[in-house]
Amino acid sequence: MPAFRQVGEKQLPQEIIFMAWSPKRDLIALANKVGEVLLHRLANFQRVWSLPPSDNTGKEVTTLAWRPDGKILAFGLADTKRVILCDVEKPESLHSFSVVAPITYMHWMEVTEESSFLTSFYHAEDESNLLLPKLPALPKNYSTTAKIFSEEKSDEIMKLMGDIRLNALVLGGNAGFIEIYAYGMYKIATITGVTGSCLALCLSSDLKSLSVVTKVDVSPEAEPEITYFQLDTSLLSTYLPEVTRMARKFTHISTLLQYIKLSLTCMCEAWEEILMQMDSRLTKFVQEKNTTTSVQDEFMQLLLWGKASLELQALLMNQLTVKGLKKLGQSMESSYSSIQKLVISHLQSGSEALLYHLSELKGMALWKQKYESLGLDASGIEEAITAVGSFILKANELLQVIDSSMKNFKAFFRWLYVAMLRMSEDHIPPELNKMTQKDITFVADFLTEHFNEAPELYSRKGKYFNVERVGQYLKDEDDDLVSPPNTEGNQWFNFLQNSNHLKESPLLFPYYPQKSLHFVKRQMEGIIDRCLQKPADVIGKSVHQAFCMPLYKASTSEDLTSQLFKLPFLWNDKSSNLHYVLFTMRRNNVSSIYILRRHTDISRSASNGLLAIDFGNFMNSSINEISYTREFRTRGEGKNFGPAAFIIYIYGGECRTRILLESWSKVGYAV
Repeated sequence: MPAFRQVGEKQLPQEIIFMAWSPKRDLIALANKVGEVLLHRLANFQRVWSLPPSDNTGKEVTTLAWRPDGKILAFGLADTKRVILCDVEKPESLHSFSVVAPITYMHWMEVTEESSFLTSFYHAEDESNLLLPKLPALPKNYSTTAKIFSEEKSDEIMKLMGDIRLNALVLGGNAGFIEIYAYGMYKIATITGVTGSCLALCLSSDLKSLSVVTKVDVSPEAEPEITYFQLDTSLLSTYLPEVTRMARKFTHISTLLQYIKLSLTCMCEAWEEILMQMDSRLTKFVQEKNTTTSVQDEFMQLLLWGKASLELQALLMNQLTVKGLKKLGQSMESSYSSIQKLVISHLQSGSEALLYHLSELKGMALWKQKYESLGLDASGIEEAITAVGSFILKANELLQVIDSSMKNFKAFFRWLYVAMLRMSEDHIPPELNKMTQKDITFVADFLTEHFNEAPELYSRKGKYFNVERVGQYLKDEDDDLVSPPNTEGNQWFNFLQNSNHLKESPLLFPYYPQKSLHFVKRQMEGIIDRCLQKPADVIGKSVHQAFCMPLYKASTSEDLTSQLFKLPFLWNDKSSNLHYVLFTMRRNNVSSIYILRRHTDISRSASNGLLAIDFGNFMNSSINEISYTREFRTRGEGKNFGPAAFIIYIYGGECRTRILLESWSKVGYAV
């Protein structure tokens, strides 16, 4: 048998604290002490990309995990308590979420169970691609949008979900913190009942059990105890098709909420601060003018008689200027048009898709035989549907405000531009010099509605006017709108107020005329999160401890977090449905490696075993001092396994499992 030999060496500028091989490609992910995540080729160790640490995401990487298809890399950050999902092709965050405790270990698994029923279910599972149009890609010229939504193909967001077959990211942290995220995105289980800080965990591919190894601090004086737990997760296995369908719906909803959030972010970026200039200039004019005439009257006189007071003329010609007014008008038109397009093509499309998936989820919840055990609540989902309806109403209200503002502002700026050209005695283009009676009415209505001084507004916002009405909808504030829409005289509102049956009807979505779009969006997100949290709680409570075994006492001085190859280690043999635990103990100057085997099915107690391999002083010797031994001791429950061999993790979990099983059944190997 040829000896191991070194094929390459690479000097790195920072100490590497974690690494993870890609399960499908010749890639290795590394994390260093400064919080940088690196991706290298395996063959020549060429760097593919690097993701530098960030104050927003975090700088203290604590664990890495690959999605089973090798297309997504997940890593946890302790300082910000966040989990980041990163595209293998580019150093970009596709998705991130917060957790309540720092992550100490993560494991990403994929269900391997196959049956004709599941295969047909996977193909017929989701009809949304047939019934819903593709979400439009978000514009690339907005800096804060996630790149996953700004690709040329808008269906790139489905990259986050991968294959239809269920995969789950299992997170472990301090104080018994364990959570399961379907497709690495949406939480489907919050597990309690495990004590200590998580060192390793592994969810079986048949979803029947979860193995966890923790470090339990018994007392401040005593050495911490390394303990193995096996948790019964049979509810996930029993309801696998239902869990898969529900998880995909949850992930669709989570993705759409992110899409809506980023659409709103684009709208906020499209709205420019320059549009506030009119409010600030008019407020300054009020504070400095000496006359008792109101600002509204000053502009009305200019409209009716074509003459402006000296003070108004100074405001227009010296502060606002013809060039400034032209720039303000262009900015307004460009900004409002961009916001209008984003509302129609992105915000409404995302909201309608969200409404569709929530309605389907409600239908699933009403099928109690299938989904009641998983915690789906039809009443909670109905509340979420109502919240989405309210958000759509508020988006439509914003569209009406934009449409009205664009018409009024265009007429106002055109009239004021001509008036200022007359004041400066400049040439007036013939096409601008013509004003119809309709245009004059628009300007008069605009001045009447927008140029009233409001002293109470000055105490709130530091200004007397709120000429610009769109920006208030995009402010992320709890305050009421400065200028809510005027519903007086609206026949539909009057009809609702006079109808006792319709006023409190559950068929009508609630309307919040005093609140901003941001406020209604946050309210919608909170209701949906509460609605989708219940299944995670119900599934988490169904998970119970089936087996517990203290493994050994750990030295208080032992550093369990800085080892690139960490023991104890867990893995799942998918073909035999077995859990294996690999750990070490050192007693009387003799080092031993122990291998514990448990069946993933809690109801089966056969073939459980513990095997020990002695290596003398191997674990504390240098390479030149190692003397190999062929003397093995085995211990087992119910079965003697006979001779075995020590194995080294070389490439991937499958490789490790295969080497171990082969050597377990053969005689005479020693490494």
